[in-house]
Amino acid sequence: MSRSAAPLTSVGSVSGPGFRALDSRAPAANLLNLLDRKLIFVTGKGGVGKTAVTAALGLLAAERGKRTLVCEVDSKGNLAEFFETGPTAFEEREIQPGLWAMSMDTEASLKQYLVLQLKLGLMARIGPLARMFDFVATAAPGVKEIVTVGKLCWEIKERHYDLVVTDAAPTGHIVGQLAAPQAINGLIQVGPVRQQTGWMLDILGDPKTTGVAIVTTPEEMPVNETIELQGRLQTETNVDLAAVIVNRVLPELFGRREEAIFERLWEPDIRDLLESEIGGSVEPMLDGARMAVTLRRTRASHLDRLRAGVAPSVPMLYLPYLFARSHGLRSTRQLAEALSAELGY
Repeated sequence: MSRSAAPLTSVGSVSGPGFRALDSRAPAANLLNLLDRKLIFVTGKGGVGKTAVTAALGLLAAERGKRTLVCEVDSKGNLAEFFETGPTAFEEREIQPGLWAMSMDTEASLKQYLVLQLKLGLMARIGPLARMFDFVATAAPGVKEIVTVGKLCWEIKERHYDLVVTDAAPTGHIVGQLAAPQAINGLIQVGPVRQQTGWMLDILGDPKTTGVAIVTTPEEMPVNETIELQGRLQTETNVDLAAVIVNRVLPELFGRREEAIFERLWEPDIRDLLESEIGGSVEPMLDGARMAVTLRRTRASHLDRLRAGVAPSVPMLYLPYLFARSHGLRSTRQLAEALSAELGY
């Protein structure tokens, strides 16, 4: 970076951990705490940390005494890595005290539905029907989504868990997943399918029970998709937007006073004096400070736009950037602690 670069001036409205002084939409402003719900769909643009936040929410809920299930919709996902445990499967298993994990398998979910709802107890009778699943799902869009969402709603209906946290489809697909019961309910007026989608809609449409948490980062594309998804959830589904979770927020390393000092250090006489004292160049340090402020400034502008684009009634939670090379239980616990602070626990 050249010495003639722009001065170290901080702009934007982001300041301090949590940014509560400058963001009035604290969780307490919402009538319903995020973890007081029973079913949370966690979504977000790919790469924003959706799975990490799902794991952290599940861990936090379990540590607060809730019997919790975390479920990843993509069976090829890596949720297990965030708990440093073996691969998950459709059959849920306890991976931490009070915390169970599973991966969605639409065919296995269909088999379970046939056994529980249609009383088909013999696997010989289930097999031929299950083998037709892909064909039926292709011919009738929404079937796979119904089977996925139905499994999660059924766990709530049967009160097997206090909370189900779902690593759901990304922003581009979550609306289709959540809207499937409503779409099929509108097509079929009578019969058992209508009855099944009816109770699903009751669960999905109750804001005290179900909510969507959108994970984003202070970057242009994730912010754009978050604002767009907010509108689509409102117009195309009956599911409440419970929170926007801003992940990877950089700390404010320097205030205006420190920035002025660093800018003063660029002056030739002071810089030369410093370099003679330490026996080396101070430019890397000063460049690093300038880069930190520039990056912070850019992200602050995206946060400003996010706040302006999201309804004031929607709580906005902020999670720090974890400077870690890999994810595991330690980083999951750090995010859970950050969420706990943001939620006011």
